[in-house]
Amino acid sequence: MKIEHMALYVNDLEAAKNFFTTYFEGKANEGYHNVKTGFRSYFISFEDGARLEIMNKPEMVEVPRTPAGTGYAHIAFSVGSRGRVDALTQRLRQDGYSVVSGPRVTGDGYYESCVIGIEENLIEITDGI
Repeated sequence: MKIEHMALYVNDLEAAKNFFTTYFEGKANEGYHNVKTGFRSYFISFEDGARLEIMNKPEMVEVPRTPAGTGYAHIAFSVGSRGRVDALTQRLRQDGYSVVSGPRVTGDGYYESCVIGIEENLIEITDGI
């Protein structure tokens, strides 16, 4: 069994698509729009076969985010090496995203950083080892 995809509601669909395709080398499909409901989405596919669906619809409700709140905590991307973790973390920092931890070695042996990404969603960048 495998997870087929994860989904994330966002306010700015185009900005979210650009974030994941620019920084994490995702490939977006042409998008979907249900004209009856106003629902819109993109599927973004990544090199290893993982997919992320980003979506929005008119009746979305903004929910305050808290770092230790219940629900999904973060999306983690393995970039393959410590050097790539460092480089991507620095690139995101230079582009105005807040780095909340790392790069560092965690207690369970991962080399990672955590960045507040598009629309305040936490993104973990790891070497994957």
